[in-house]
Amino acid sequence: MRSKRKLGFLVNPIAGMGGKVGLKGTDSKEIVRKAMELGATPVSQFRAKEALERITVIKDKIELITYPFDMGEYEATKCGMDPTVIGSITKGETTAIDTKNAIREMLEREVDLILFAGGDGTARDVCEVVGQQVPALGIPAGVKIHSGVFAVNPRKAGELAVDFLQGNAQLREAEVMDIDEEAFRQGRVSARLYGYLCVPYEKRLVQPMKSGSLTALDEKKSQESIAEYIVENMDDDYCYVLGPGTTVKAIAEKLGIEKTLLGVDVIDKGKIVAMDLNENQLLKLIDWKKVKMVVSPIGGQGFIFGRGNQQMSPEVIKKVGKDNIIVIATVNKLFSIGLGRPLLVDTGDDEVNRMLSGHIRVITGYNEQVVVKVAV
Repeated sequence: MRSKRKLGFLVNPIAGMGGKVGLKGTDSKEIVRKAMELGATPVSQFRAKEALERITVIKDKIELITYPFDMGEYEATKCGMDPTVIGSITKGETTAIDTKNAIREMLEREVDLILFAGGDGTARDVCEVVGQQVPALGIPAGVKIHSGVFAVNPRKAGELAVDFLQGNAQLREAEVMDIDEEAFRQGRVSARLYGYLCVPYEKRLVQPMKSGSLTALDEKKSQESIAEYIVENMDDDYCYVLGPGTTVKAIAEKLGIEKTLLGVDVIDKGKIVAMDLNENQLLKLIDWKKVKMVVSPIGGQGFIFGRGNQQMSPEVIKKVGKDNIIVIATVNKLFSIGLGRPLLVDTGDDEVNRMLSGHIRVITGYNEQVVVKVAV
């Protein structure tokens, strides 16, 4: 038996860069270039480091195997670890091919677990090479994270990796899902199952796979009743920032105006004033108008912030304030998340996560609401 267990650690440097600038992903070089032109900054390295910091408690008991530069080496050394760096890349020009090569070389090194930072596109690349040969776990760092192979947040990814490497976590099969990004930018969700990974699992640490909204008539009526209540109680002193999703879109439909299904839009006095905004545009808007934000948790997962609405960044949330955030969800959606399970936030900012934690009111119908716990 080996004296040390081996952890393969991999970072997709461009994952998540499209979130705050409203590009809904970075699955092509052209979109990465556009994201950088809009001022996007790296996300995955910081989230990867946050996970790795949790693993330093066992750094003397494991061998950390990673790829060069910003694909893992930098974060490992920043955490005071002494990684085994394998492979070669062109610095600043990494692609999916580099991800797949890294995974192949880690398999050759007989790693016990692959811990990767990225989104659904990265999970696809890992799955294509690994299959179920070796357990793998995702650090959530992408824009769209529909797959069930990711921990709830980076810290919990690190905790779960430690538990597994110490023999204290079970394994289960989890779905690798991804969507067509171009269709997503046009407001259509076209999801596909790409395979399964064998994932370390503890219920409190791993996010469920995203579930779609129900299309039954009763679900539609519930959305309409929520929308009617929101519209009747709108305050003309405020403009309203509407987050993504069908539940929120019902508000625009009630007002008889257009809204992007998957973007962040703004209405003022019942009229649309801006559509598909990014973080900077939202921050400018907050400077001249009092704002309320309307969001709905992701069905099946329960995330309010940090999945698919990164335009509503920590800076935006802090300026809007917790008291001006309106959470809406049909009863069916809350059931899909699970009775007793909290709603979740993963903004990437500890201060904001703590501010949002606790208990909140969720509007579930016309003049109907429940109090639900929010956790990180």
